[in-house]
Amino acid sequence: MGKKKVWFITGASKGLGLSLVHQLLNAGQHVVATSRNISELKKAVNNDSGKFLPLAVNLADEQSVEDAIKATITKFEKIDVVINNAGYGIGGSIEELSDAETRNSFDVNVFGTLNVIRKASPYLRAQRAGHIINIASIAGIAGATGWAVYAAAKSAVIALSEVSAEDLKKFGIKVTVVAPGAFRTSFLTTDSLILATNPIAEYEEVRAIHSKYLKMDGQQIGDPEKAAAAMISLASMPNPPLHLLLGNDAFQRANNKVESLQKEFRDWKAITISTDFDEN
Repeated sequence: MGKKKVWFITGASKGLGLSLVHQLLNAGQHVVATSRNISELKKAVNNDSGKFLPLAVNLADEQSVEDAIKATITKFEKIDVVINNAGYGIGGSIEELSDAETRNSFDVNVFGTLNVIRKASPYLRAQRAGHIINIASIAGIAGATGWAVYAAAKSAVIALSEVSAEDLKKFGIKVTVVAPGAFRTSFLTTDSLILATNPIAEYEEVRAIHSKYLKMDGQQIGDPEKAAAAMISLASMPNPPLHLLLGNDAFQRANNKVESLQKEFRDWKAITISTDFDEN
């Protein structure tokens, strides 16, 4: 794994976040882990060494995030790798999901990520080094029926990562956005997934898709320990990727989307280019 680094990981009490924390601590790394529920986090990690700093953080609260970053600097004097892992799934058509449900999803999945980047960037910029790893989803590249808001939030994470990589590269800061497929975590349980509280009967296909996904719980193809190891390996790469797919299902969905887009762009090229000024 190379030299010791200071890692700041959000959403660390379960799933991929918890796998990351365990592997990093076992490797002797310094780890700052955040969760809204610090007692749950401490119990899950079960490590009282000086290399572990658990923090209760509300990612939607800018001040809470700022306090966490400052606490990290106070204890470890720097931050090397930021992993924006916190997030949750939300299912339902746009019509079925309330404004509050939708905004709450964006608060955690998008604005929480933005808050962490905003508050960590001054330290990374001063160091002229660092790596920001944002966890999106294959849904942000190729969305599925019944998951419009989730796809929109994860698409936003991908887009902000792409531009942040350009904005920050002159300071020696690297950015990677990870798009996992289905992994065998708690993602499909009520701990990490909410469905519309006011479903509409006419959306039969949405209900059927949700039922199909829920039946996958515990049978997903992806191994979270292997995913965590893959993400950790990014931090030691001199030239890490901007985009990283995780899982064969993610690879297939992403490539199908690219091929579909290319065909559609070609099919409608005549109208596309007809809108330019005629300079002749």
